[in-house]
Amino acid sequence: MKFDVVIIGSGLAGLTCGIRLAEAGKSCAIVSAGQNSLYFSSGSMDFLSHLPDGREVAHPLAALSELAEQAPAHPYSRMGEKNVASLIYRAESLLKESGLAMKGSASQNHYRMTPIGRRRMAWLSPARVPTHELERSFLCEKSSWENVAVIGIEGFLDFQPKMVAGALQKQGIKAQATEVHLSVLDKLRDNSSEFRAVNIARLLDLSENLSLLAEEINRLSTGHDVIILPACIGLASDEVVGNLQIQVGKPIYLLPTLPPSLPGIRVNQAMNARFRQFGGIVMAGDKVNRVEIENNCITGVYTRNHGDIPLRASHVVLATGSFFNNGLKTEFNRVYEPLLNLDLLGDPERGQWTRKNLFAPQPYLKFGVNTDEYLRPLKEGKALKNLYAAGAVLGGYDPLAEGCGAGVSLLSALFVAEQIEADQTIKPSMISGQIEAREVTQ
Repeated sequence: MKFDVVIIGSGLAGLTCGIRLAEAGKSCAIVSAGQNSLYFSSGSMDFLSHLPDGREVAHPLAALSELAEQAPAHPYSRMGEKNVASLIYRAESLLKESGLAMKGSASQNHYRMTPIGRRRMAWLSPARVPTHELERSFLCEKSSWENVAVIGIEGFLDFQPKMVAGALQKQGIKAQATEVHLSVLDKLRDNSSEFRAVNIARLLDLSENLSLLAEEINRLSTGHDVIILPACIGLASDEVVGNLQIQVGKPIYLLPTLPPSLPGIRVNQAMNARFRQFGGIVMAGDKVNRVEIENNCITGVYTRNHGDIPLRASHVVLATGSFFNNGLKTEFNRVYEPLLNLDLLGDPERGQWTRKNLFAPQPYLKFGVNTDEYLRPLKEGKALKNLYAAGAVLGGYDPLAEGCGAGVSLLSALFVAEQIEADQTIKPSMISGQIEAREVTQ
């Protein structure tokens, strides 16, 4: 099976790279082992919230030069300030063209409301998530935020309305917590493992059940100006939430719940659809078992489902993620990349992997694949000619402490796509020629 590009991993980086290349006319296949980290995502995305020294970043683009001085191995530093500044707007366009309604701008971060009512800095947030500008608050930005009803679902443990209301009250906002009880959810409520946001949405998105929900919300929100609900509606599109808002007659905002998270799933669904729209192939439920290398060039990708039949491609993109997705693995005394045993960035001394303070930045989060300036991974100090790395598998940055996980995934994926489009050194005939020569000698 021959493709222009094979992408290993179907998360944010893999899908972004696939969409960009498929739009450019490349034949692309994504090998997807299972659910990616988007299923556990809030749906909001960060670009750069803090510098490595801990300072907050209000204007990410203006902080890139300082970032390069503090963290020269950071993926943004590797790509270069000009490239990052150009790619960030392409990333925003790609998400919009995929049908995702996001608010925010790379020129300035904003605060979004978290599932417990606190605030967290972000670059982009889903349109239904409550946000406010850095120098303002929910209360002063919208006069309608004077009296908020936080409405949960009875028996649903993945969202705590009292916790959210309490956090809002500390910010000077009058908020009241309450819960709806809908008999249509009783079957799910009887089984805690099934009483999850996705399953609830499948029922509430039905028009007859949405009307019942609107009646309950109208009853519980008398005297309130704004409604906050758990993100348990609008699985397929935001149109469902829009219809509910019309029936209620008040602004409705959604907060992500514990995983599986509906806003994150929406991102995954929209980007998958965009990739397939341009002819991309997703090999779902498959896993790359091994990779064949000839003359420092990948000539075959072998997967579980295809057995001895390799995937042939001019270029391969490694977007397997970090520890969470098994893109990196650990043994007692070492961290390693399991597919190709690539060179890693990070302190090999086990005692330096973590810090005693659980809430301090953890050094192991900076572990990842080492690359050249084109994001080609190094193996024994040499860059593989037709392999690129994108997303969380890259090393040199802390996605949590620096608030840049989504940004690195999106921008590194777009950067890699540009390198592949511009690379004329690796052609399908070269890969085929190496394979045919080997078969003749055998």
